[in-house]
Formats: sequence, structure tokens, C-alpha cells
Amino acid sequence: MKAEQLSVFLENRAGRLAEVTRTLADAGINIRALSLADTSDFGILRMIVCDHEKAKAVLKEKGFTLGRTSVVAVEVSDKPGGLDEVLQLVSRNGINVEYMYAFVQRENESAVMIFRFDKVDQAVEVLQANNFTIIPASRLCAK
Repeated sequence: MKAEQLSVFLENRAGRLAEVTRTLADAGINIRALSLADTSDFGILRMIVCDHEKAKAVLKEKGFTLGRTSVVAVEVSDKPGGLDEVLQLVSRNGINVEYMYAFVQRENESAVMIFRFDKVDQAVEVLQANNFTIIPASRLCAK
């Protein structure tokens, strides 16, 4: 029930992000969700991609430094308080959210939040026990 996220470490200079997107586009790899965090010297591009093995290979071939992290994709009601329900639940269970980002899902009236939890397996158990939908990696790229 976990998804694989690729993290690409980038020098903070013009055009470096575009090199990543061009590399993936040329390889026919779709980016489903992403987040970019930066400092004055470097950035971390976190992505959920379709065909992460191919993405890793083509990015490494171009000299990018990569990391891999397990994240959890959770369907969240697209209404006031939808995100709060998830955050209150994990907080009550002593689970910390290290970071999160979202993407649009076309099929339901919901948002998909990508979470990096400090206790990933416990978070999945708690969320499922409380009837939250965890989206498996295979469904993140389904059309």
C-alpha cells in the first residue's frame, strides 16, 4: 500500500529542473505528482512517476543524484475539513507528517495527498482501520 517516490537532488540554477522534465518527457515517463523544496544552493524534487525504474535509469544516465522513499497516497474528501480529518487521526496516534503534497484525481470528488510519515507502516494501518482509502502505487498512474 506504499508508493515509491523519487527524490532528485538539483543544483539551484536556471534550467536544471527543465533538464529533469525534458529527460523524463523524452523517455515517455509521466510525472503524476511533484514537490520542489529549495535552499539557496540546492533543491530536492520529489516525484511520483509512472515507471519509476525507467525514470531512475534515465535520470542516473544524465548524472542526476537520486533517492527513493516510501510514501502513502491517501484519498481525502474534497470538502472543508477533509485534510484535517487525516491529520487529526495520525496526530492522535503519535504519527508525524514529515512532508506532504497533493495532486488532482479525475475519477472522484476527492484529492489525493501524498504523505511521508515517520511511521509509514503504522500510518497505513491506522488510516485503513478508520476507513481512509490508501491508493496503491499501481492506481496512481491508471488512466
